Formats: sequence, C-alpha cells, structure tokens
Amino acid sequence: MWGDKDKSKEGPGFGQEFYTFLGKGVDFKGKAQFEGTVRVDGNFEGEITIDDTLIIGETAFIKGTITGGTIVSSGRIEGVITANKKIQLLKPAVLIGDVHTPMFAMEEGVYFQGECDMGVAPKLDMDVEDRVLSNGQGKTSSAKESTKVASEPLSLK
Repeated sequence: MWGDKDKSKEGPGFGQEFYTFLGKGVDFKGKAQFEGTVRVDGNFEGEITIDDTLIIGETAFIKGTITGGTIVSSGRIEGVITANKKIQLLKPAVLIGDVHTPMFAMEEGVYFQGECDMGVAPKLDMDVEDRVLSNGQGKTSSAKESTKVASEPLSLK
C-alpha cells in the first residue's frame, strides 16, 4: 500500500530520493548547495548550486547566481543562470539576467531580458558553398561577397 509503486511519477522530483522544498514566506540569504530536486517558492538572495533539478514556483523571487542541471521557473529571477542540461521558463516567469545552457525553452507570456548563450553552434553537414543564404540568395563566387552578405543585418518577417 505504501510502497514505491504507489508514488506519483508525474512531475520533477516526485518519487526521487532527494526532494527539498523552500516554501512561500521563507526568506534566505547566502549560499546553498543541494543534491537531488529542489523547489523554491520563497525569496532567495545569493548563490544556488544544485546537481539535479531546481523548480522555481510562481511566488518565488531569486536574486543571484544559479548553477545546476535542469532549471524550471515560473517565478522571478534576477541574475545569471547556468544549466548543464536545460533551462525552461514557464508562464508567468520573469528572468532579468543572462542564460548559459545547451537547451533553452520559453513559453509565450514569459518576460526575458538578457543574453542567452547556448554554447558552440552545432556543426552543419554541408559545405559553406552549398548552403542557401537566409536572404534567399545562393552561394557566392568570392569570399568578399560572402562576407558582405553575412555582415548585413538580418530582418525578421
């Protein structure tokens, strides 16, 4: 009746060995290092380091630096976030700061102000001469022309 098979596996952190919760109304300043999955619904100022998943609830406000595996936020963050797996922002999240991660997802309705660094661009399988440029032109005959086209600002339509 109370065994592992009865535990809900829906959602991050449930059914895992480590699960830490900083509830609404909790104010914390300083450095914190966690193992497993952590959910924050209160206020945190400082540095968070986590080896697994950090879930930031709608009522949470975090000001500082976050380093972890996967970071999922619906709350407000002001600072730098680094994730070695992914960062996911869910409505109504607010993120004012920089993001460093290989995977970044953001729902419609999220506010993000900052820079996003997703690491080294993936290697393309084709040669430069075989690519079609974003403005619809084919390959160019000289490197000078290619540089000229690439340096023009991109227009979003």
